[in-house]
Amino acid sequence: MDTSFMQSQVFLYIEGAKLTLYLASIGILFAILVGLLCSIIRYLNIPIIRQIVGVYIELSRNTPLLIQLFFLYFGLPKIGILLSSKQCAIIGLTFLGGSYMAEAFRTGLDNVAHIQKDIALSLGMTQIQVFQYVVLPQAISNSIPVFCSNIIFLMKETSVFSAVALADLMFVTKDLIGIYYKTDEALFMLVVSYLILLLPISIGCTLLERKVRYAEYGNRSAI
Repeated sequence: MDTSFMQSQVFLYIEGAKLTLYLASIGILFAILVGLLCSIIRYLNIPIIRQIVGVYIELSRNTPLLIQLFFLYFGLPKIGILLSSKQCAIIGLTFLGGSYMAEAFRTGLDNVAHIQKDIALSLGMTQIQVFQYVVLPQAISNSIPVFCSNIIFLMKETSVFSAVALADLMFVTKDLIGIYYKTDEALFMLVVSYLILLLPISIGCTLLERKVRYAEYGNRSAI
């Protein structure tokens, strides 16, 4: 290992990590919002829109992010729609992540015991109040493990952003290998960079899961 080379190139990985984290944060935030909206639509069984959401989820989950990025970056300009590399990355990650988040939230909604809704209605609460104060909080709690796994999964999926000319971590690594032929050093720094990004997220998700499930909150077995 050429440690002097790695020290001289650290700043490139720092910049790549900043870009990766920036794009991932925006994309994941939008994915959460899209996923929550889609799961509510499916839970409320809204006609037509529910079928459209179902098609979107199947299409998104069964196509690679790389293909989606190619469609946005190379395909849309053919019909006059021009998007920047960053816009393609955010839209692609949102499109992919929204379907995974929707399934996570849907699972959480389905795991809320029906008797709780019946009890809330018998106490005089409206359907909207039951969903807002009884169903949704427990659904989010139930979804935390899958939700956190999806965040880590989407963070790792950012490694394909380099395909649309974004100077992320993977782009920096391939660039250094191509110029200096320092394969071992570049890949080692790539692994360390992703570990630095993902390890705090993993630890934070574990702590969050423990916190929201204190006293077996959100656990159907406690009912």
